[in-house]
Amino acid sequence: MSFLLLLLSGLVLIYLGVGGFAAATVLVIATLIGWGLDDFNLLSLLIGGGVLGLSLIVLKPGGLREDKLSLPLLKWVREQLPTLSSTEAQALKSGTVDWDGELFSGRPNWSRLLNAQPAKLSGEEQAFLDGPVETLCQMLDDWAITHEHYDLPEAVWQFIRQNGFFGLVIPKAQGGKGFSNTAHSEVVMKLSTRSVSAAVTVMVPNSLGPGELLMHYGTEDQKRHYLPRLACGEEIPCFALTSPMAGSDAGAIPDKGIVCKGQWQGKEVLGLKVTWNKRYITLAPVATLIGLAIKVYDPDRLLPASQGETAAEPGDVQQTAGGSADEAAGHSAEIGVTCVLLPRNLEGVNAGARHLPMNTVFMNGPTWGTDVFIPMDQVIGGQAMLGKGWTMLLECLSIGRSISLPALGTGAGKAASLATGSYALVREQFGRSISQFEGIQEALEPMAGYTYMMDAARLLTAGMLDRGIRPSVPSAVLKYRNTDLMREVINHAMDVVAGRGVITGPRNFLARGYQAVPIGITVEGANILTRSLMIFGQGAIRCHPFIVEEIEAAGMADESAAVKKFDVVFYRHLAHTGRNALRACVMAVTRGWPESVPEGGAIRSYYRQLARFSAAFSFMTDVSLLSVGGGLKARQRLSGRMADCLVQLYYATAVIKQWHDEDYPENQRPLVEWCLQTCLRDLQRSMRTLIINFPVRLLRWPLRLLIFPLGATGLNGPDDRLGQQVAASIVEDTPLRQRITRGCYYNTDPNDPLGRVLNAYRLANNTLELRTRLHTAMRHRDANDLSGIDLLLGHQRKELVDWACAEGVIKETEREPLLEALTALYDVIRVDAFDGDELKALAESTAGKRKVVERPPKDA
Repeated sequence: MSFLLLLLSGLVLIYLGVGGFAAATVLVIATLIGWGLDDFNLLSLLIGGGVLGLSLIVLKPGGLREDKLSLPLLKWVREQLPTLSSTEAQALKSGTVDWDGELFSGRPNWSRLLNAQPAKLSGEEQAFLDGPVETLCQMLDDWAITHEHYDLPEAVWQFIRQNGFFGLVIPKAQGGKGFSNTAHSEVVMKLSTRSVSAAVTVMVPNSLGPGELLMHYGTEDQKRHYLPRLACGEEIPCFALTSPMAGSDAGAIPDKGIVCKGQWQGKEVLGLKVTWNKRYITLAPVATLIGLAIKVYDPDRLLPASQGETAAEPGDVQQTAGGSADEAAGHSAEIGVTCVLLPRNLEGVNAGARHLPMNTVFMNGPTWGTDVFIPMDQVIGGQAMLGKGWTMLLECLSIGRSISLPALGTGAGKAASLATGSYALVREQFGRSISQFEGIQEALEPMAGYTYMMDAARLLTAGMLDRGIRPSVPSAVLKYRNTDLMREVINHAMDVVAGRGVITGPRNFLARGYQAVPIGITVEGANILTRSLMIFGQGAIRCHPFIVEEIEAAGMADESAAVKKFDVVFYRHLAHTGRNALRACVMAVTRGWPESVPEGGAIRSYYRQLARFSAAFSFMTDVSLLSVGGGLKARQRLSGRMADCLVQLYYATAVIKQWHDEDYPENQRPLVEWCLQTCLRDLQRSMRTLIINFPVRLLRWPLRLLIFPLGATGLNGPDDRLGQQVAASIVEDTPLRQRITRGCYYNTDPNDPLGRVLNAYRLANNTLELRTRLHTAMRHRDANDLSGIDLLLGHQRKELVDWACAEGVIKETEREPLLEALTALYDVIRVDAFDGDELKALAESTAGKRKVVERPPKDA
């Protein structure tokens, strides 16, 4: 009995998170009660006393616990912790932890989420969106850009420069706009609803590149010289990281800079002789200032020995057998990854050749050069920043990756929802709008829900950036999931639009967005890599409340200090793991009722389920790290499924945050509940799949018992009734539809691909009662009355309206509005057809005239 009471008391203490003297007192009292119930028999005294003694040793810090328990555990943990490369070690030190840390904790502090300053625009930023951004959208003809010019028109380039689009984030003191990250995101999003090529052109200079790096790390001279030129478009920047053989792995790039002396503006100065071969570089063909990530080497020991020591990355080999005296003294020939600036007009710099990414025509291409000399002044941050480039890139990457592609993905979702919802209403088959067909609604439903979800996650992360947070893990989550959902939404849109979306031409409002989907999926960290390695692989350590401290303790050279630090952290970690296991199990049985959650929005059951899965996720994180340990990087299926769980937690809580920030508008409830139910269903499915396939087979049954004691059931996603409401949200002309598509470029020009659809949508709604009367009359009249009018031929609209007027179906004053609507409804379903001879002549004019550029040239 004493053992059972001790066990029960221990479990309660762990669940409540009680430790120290209070826990020891409870355990002693429980033991005494147990002994009394057992009449103080010898076996009870021995078992209870032994368990109590061990418990007190674990609870009380000191030499006994350190020597007998912590030291052996430290040695074991050193074997289990994943081995980190220097690149990964720097990645873990970059960025900051915010809401993602709460999700990893297993007990999220909801007030931290709900009370955080929401993303919002200033009056100046809103005016820029309503003015120059709106005007720029009006100037863009995406068909002409992508099919005829293969470039933005010169007038568009000039407008972008003159209105400061390249300096959105550069401070006003340096000639830029000084806009918030939220404003940056809104600008990119709105442009992407009009033209991907234009959006990317504006997006890249404001993302990871020379401007961002100079603002954070540039010398004062570099900032004074370059930032005003970048802000006004006098300098066009690009940043080259990706190498053909190494991708974007900066630790493996072959591009190099050799420390040497050379001539610069008539003087001999210390600098770098740079050789590089990069590809996929946006704006490289037109850039006047090229940023490069290279590895710097100092074979002739021209740098101070102290700089060689400090610049070498952790984990790099400092000395080899038979090495030189300099190497033995700690001076490494390899200084490390460095970011440099090359003026395009330097002799030996090659750029101008173009890639065509999926027939979008934003400027993208290779750049290369051999032994191009630059002075140390061209190192971003000067000579002192040699070897610190990877840290610089990682710190800034979390900013750009949180904004650029997530905004583009959200914009694609909003544009597709706006156009496709409108098209579904006006397109009729079998005498009914196709928006009434359940099969069509099944496609419209996720389009609306996912678009709302993307926007919520985008704004949550932009708000973090505006508060000065550098969200390295959320940026990876957001880039991966928003581009993935963009693909889902666009694919559903193509299913609805069908043949109307297949025929390319100036009428097509969907094809270019559909073609551009793989670009977002691939760049800034391919989604497969991001999901299977980066999100959980980085987040499990970076966001965990204890792992970083344990790694630091394990890496300490002073064994005594290491044991003391580890002793403090490890037992807190142990209690944390046990508490999350118990909380996950108890909340699974009780549906989270013991959990205290916010009242707002009347969605307490969703809060409880999310708290339950946060505890389960945190527990599975610990189990994965302890059981797989250093093999985590090789267990990419496990890592990917854990990433899926984190993604669903993040997006569900982002939806709650957005609804809270907008004061819980009731008309958004169907969307909010659809998103939460979808996230919880997918979360349950991912967690179940994770446990079924857990690498350590012996743990599968215990894990299933703890996390799904009643089975992995009950979270089935939205039902049909809710799905129909969500599908209708982008079809019906309501404030909810306006909220979902907020930030889209909107026009009703009947000669514009999007405007044609929206104009027909407007006219269809305005003449609904007239068209209903017409259809009713047609159904009830004798066929002979309509002889000579082929109802399937849209060009006989006038005859049909004349008949309706003559028969008294409509009034004379209603003739023109009805005819205008019928004309627009027919025009919206038409597709482009090109003259065959013209296409043949075009093909003959270009056949054999496009040449592939060698890079670098074969004789280089």
